[in-house]
Amino acid sequence: MSDLKNYLFTSESVSEGHPDKVSDRISDMVVDTYISGDPYSRVACETLTTTNKVVLAGEVRGPQIKKDELIEKVRGCIKDIGYDQDGFTWKETTKIESHLHSQSADIAMGVDSSSNKDEGAGDQGIMFGYACNETEELMPAPIHYSHKILRLMAADRKSGKLKNIEPDSKSQVTFEYVGGKPSKIKSVVISSQHSADINQSQVRDLLRPYLLKSIPEKFLKDFNEDEFYVNPTGNFVIGGPDGDCGLTGRKIIVDTYGGAAPHGGGAFSGKDPTKVDRSAAYAARYIAKNVVGSKIADRCLIQLAYAIGVSKPLSIYVNLFDNDLDKNRYVVKKIEDNFDLSPRGIREMLKLNKPIYEKTAAYGHFGRKTESDGSFSWEKTDKTSVFSK
Repeated sequence: MSDLKNYLFTSESVSEGHPDKVSDRISDMVVDTYISGDPYSRVACETLTTTNKVVLAGEVRGPQIKKDELIEKVRGCIKDIGYDQDGFTWKETTKIESHLHSQSADIAMGVDSSSNKDEGAGDQGIMFGYACNETEELMPAPIHYSHKILRLMAADRKSGKLKNIEPDSKSQVTFEYVGGKPSKIKSVVISSQHSADINQSQVRDLLRPYLLKSIPEKFLKDFNEDEFYVNPTGNFVIGGPDGDCGLTGRKIIVDTYGGAAPHGGGAFSGKDPTKVDRSAAYAARYIAKNVVGSKIADRCLIQLAYAIGVSKPLSIYVNLFDNDLDKNRYVVKKIEDNFDLSPRGIREMLKLNKPIYEKTAAYGHFGRKTESDGSFSWEKTDKTSVFSK
């Protein structure tokens, strides 16, 4: 795609009520619960959701948390998302099982610090970070506006302003790029679960305002209403985990850059910040955003590579997409000199040992606003001076 100047590019988002996102939310709630009790807890939690059932599985090390307490918190997640349906509800008819157990001693030995070594990476793997100047948030436009449509829908659904629309929704936005820049919207797809009381024409009328509210007018010039697709398959009454099984970590492209940049080997949700799948991807985004924020490049892609038990990254790759090799080397050197990319260094730099993860589970881990509790710290642009020439 980097050699093309004129093309169409599409990204999708899914709502917090999508079955996979319900699972991500629950897994990240488990992470936050353990970190609240001990900031250095270790958590690797997977969640399965299906018709009237939730199953937690994985490894933990940290405070003693009663199974009943976790189960009640799971119900709280489901209730907040908005599910109280025959096939999936926060009430007792949904059975919740927890099969969390102690972390493997072999993994702990490789990861833990000791007198003669720093804390190592929790696994081998590659992680990517990306930023571009297509939006104010330095995110690719298609994924940014796909998220925004669903975020606004969810807010109005929860407040009661948007009626007859249920929690499970998906969006997809296609941009036409001219000269390598987003020029206008080519098509928009919104699929949403709805009550049995309304027909597809009414669903379309309910959802059209969210397209118009989410996307700037300049991108909607000459937009053809025939390219606005709402529930293209027809009825969507049965949805959420009742309609489709959900699993943690199955929406990794939704979580990152909508396919505009590569994704590394692992998902984020359900993992404490010693897992570089999560923390190093956050660090790579942080650095890439500060590179683009410094205005020395329109786009920046960073790859980090790790080995389990080894603290320093095995490699740092940078692509600024402008064929300026000297500038590329300059950025790599600045990263090496100014950022500690060991697992401990990343956690301290971004202050990741906090219960800040549940809110990341829907609408993307990137392009969000840094909050007072320290969440989304990787979205700060406080290091642009490091790269400014």
